[in-house]
Amino acid sequence: MKKVKILDKEFELFIPYEKIRGAIEQMADTMNQELAGKNPLFLCVLNGSFMFAAELFKRIDFVESEISFVKLASYQGDKTTGKVKQLIGLNEELEGRTVVILEDIVDSGITICNINEQLAKLNPKEVLVATLLLKPDALQKEVDLKYVGMEIPNDFIVGYGLDYNGYGRNLLDIYSVVK
Repeated sequence: MKKVKILDKEFELFIPYEKIRGAIEQMADTMNQELAGKNPLFLCVLNGSFMFAAELFKRIDFVESEISFVKLASYQGDKTTGKVKQLIGLNEELEGRTVVILEDIVDSGITICNINEQLAKLNPKEVLVATLLLKPDALQKEVDLKYVGMEIPNDFIVGYGLDYNGYGRNLLDIYSVVK
């Protein structure tokens, strides 16, 4: 599909699935080299990261790893609220462990900073951040990102787990809003 309509907005094709898959494969190759033997806990940030996390995790070659999920919210409609609230927490023991946060998109950096603050209290060995997408022009906080799939402009996007008011997550490709 070249264009889709979601609620009151029209979106056009921005990143086809093949390019998304390629970025994830490259990221997984790097992780397979750098994280083998570290027994990492991959921490998927819901809801948006579920497709990215599934695609990445099935490409991790080493057996000594786990995945868990945390649900956070900072968006309402197509704008960030600037506030993050934890909706679902962690049950795993993190002390002394390598934690890899899996995020669909880093734009303001507020969510990642909030997660890092919460995780620091649990004494992990290290916290690494992997994001499928980065909007460098939207950053409001300084963030340390270990793995970045693609840098994109500061446009509102949907698809591949990203949503507009809960809709559009199921789209295989990523679409940007038509202005």
